[in-house]
Amino acid sequence: MLKGIRCETAKCPVEKKQRNLAPGMHGWRRGRASEYAVRLREKQKVKRYYGLLERQFMRYFHKAERMKGNTGETLLQLLERRLDNVVYKLNFVPSRKAARQLIAHGHICLNGRKVNISDYTTKIGDKVTIKGSEKSLKKVKQQLESNPSFATQSWLQLDREKPEATIVAFPGRDDVQIPVEEQLVVEFCSR
Repeated sequence: MLKGIRCETAKCPVEKKQRNLAPGMHGWRRGRASEYAVRLREKQKVKRYYGLLERQFMRYFHKAERMKGNTGETLLQLLERRLDNVVYKLNFVPSRKAARQLIAHGHICLNGRKVNISDYTTKIGDKVTIKGSEKSLKKVKQQLESNPSFATQSWLQLDREKPEATIVAFPGRDDVQIPVEEQLVVEFCSR
């Protein structure tokens, strides 16, 4: 079939109706997702956002369940307080994976002691610093300078000169920037 010049643009009438469909005769015929699927999707979203495996996530959920207060908010608070997340939120590294690598290689000190466990749960008053080596400091300072307009969250206090940070409060629900309905996660994990 010969196609006209219009078919080389996005307005092609021949290919327009085919573009948004899945392959096959019937295309996408999916209905609405079940309640189970909606809750599973929310849980998977949280797991992938923080880079957790199933067993790690369930350990955090059971810990949040035993604590006082809203289980969903407590779960998100525990996940936000992980050391790899704190290092990422301080803009020491560009991603959470890079934060885990920085911690695992021994470049991060917590309260003056080297820590190589990325799922360490931080507390109020903890000081997060970079190891004194020139290589470590150079990498982190380069990252901080690459984004000078970056603002840290209210529960973290960052000194860009040294660089070091102090945890001044627990993170609230407003500090969690992931668009997730934590109640659906709790409903899924509680069954």
